[in-house]
Amino acid sequence: MSGLYIHIPFCKQACSYCDFYFVTRQNEKQNFVDQLISEIRSKKDSEFNKEKIKTIYFGGGTPSLLSPLQIENIMQEIEQVFDLDLKEVTLEMNPDDVTSDYLRGLKEAGITRSSMGVQSFDENLLRFMNRAHSREEALACLDILSNSGMDSFTVDLIYGNPGQTPEMLEKDIDTLLGFDPPHVSAYSLTIEPRTRLGKQLELGRILEPEDDKVAVHFDLVVDKLGAAGIKQYEVSNYARTGHEAVHNSAYWSHENYLGFGPGAHSFWWNEDKSSARRWSNEPDLKKYLSGSGNQFFEEEHLTLSDLAEERIMLGLRTVVGIDIEALKSEYGHDFGEKHRKYISEKESEGKLKRENSRVYLTREGLKISDAIVLDLIS
Repeated sequence: MSGLYIHIPFCKQACSYCDFYFVTRQNEKQNFVDQLISEIRSKKDSEFNKEKIKTIYFGGGTPSLLSPLQIENIMQEIEQVFDLDLKEVTLEMNPDDVTSDYLRGLKEAGITRSSMGVQSFDENLLRFMNRAHSREEALACLDILSNSGMDSFTVDLIYGNPGQTPEMLEKDIDTLLGFDPPHVSAYSLTIEPRTRLGKQLELGRILEPEDDKVAVHFDLVVDKLGAAGIKQYEVSNYARTGHEAVHNSAYWSHENYLGFGPGAHSFWWNEDKSSARRWSNEPDLKKYLSGSGNQFFEEEHLTLSDLAEERIMLGLRTVVGIDIEALKSEYGHDFGEKHRKYISEKESEGKLKRENSRVYLTREGLKISDAIVLDLIS
């Protein structure tokens, strides 16, 4: 089983925190769809369609800038090229794009799950993030979404913003819970170098989020969502039972996936499972439309040792953790004496737990998962 990722690069404007590939001009949307369909068609009878496809994810950018008909045309081509056994088809959307008719059209096109980028209901924070939507648009959209009859939906929140108090975050969470979301992705603000926030940080206009304040926000998110039955299953992801993201879980467990569109990434195991490849399409819409873009713009060949480190990193971000015996049998990786001593130390500190061969981080450990992973793999 494997998944498909479709990168839709169009946005109305640049969010201040985003470092994904996007363009703000929108006059090429149909030309893009035509080229995307050609790229999908090029994979027919290739090594990449020997497995059944269980998930499709439309990300971006802003996929909701495409019409339901354009999405339907893309889905029809996927059906022609790949063997499908779909468990989940997700499309990211912004609140200002959504109407009841639009959601109905998406359902008819085959979308089963929507991912709504709300980020906050606070008007000042929305302006800080340079979001295209308002609080009222977010509220109206969630009302439509919660009554749409779609199989599932998820809502994004961002915490740890400069000037954001715990009270502001609590208000955001309470507002969101009023719509009974089955899934929430809550991310701590990360300031990337090549973004508007990165530039402001470089100029000294803003400061990095303080760890202790971010930790308070983290606890608030876990407590408030958990009390509502929306349980943390990964550092940034929370779900009611049965609504965990199937597509994203495949990333964390090293399942094959194929990316389409400029800037899209792919990951594929070699046939004998002794190594794998990761590559991306060149992030350049103009070249993509002309067919001259490099489909292996960034390519790396991953050994089992590389993959084992990745599996540790990804696995320890989830509440399930990692299985030491599975690491040994699937990746040929075994923890040495220093690693086992470190695991024991973190267990005594209450940051990690062991159950038979399974190792997973506690709530306190998940707060600093990046630091623990770095120590463990180095």
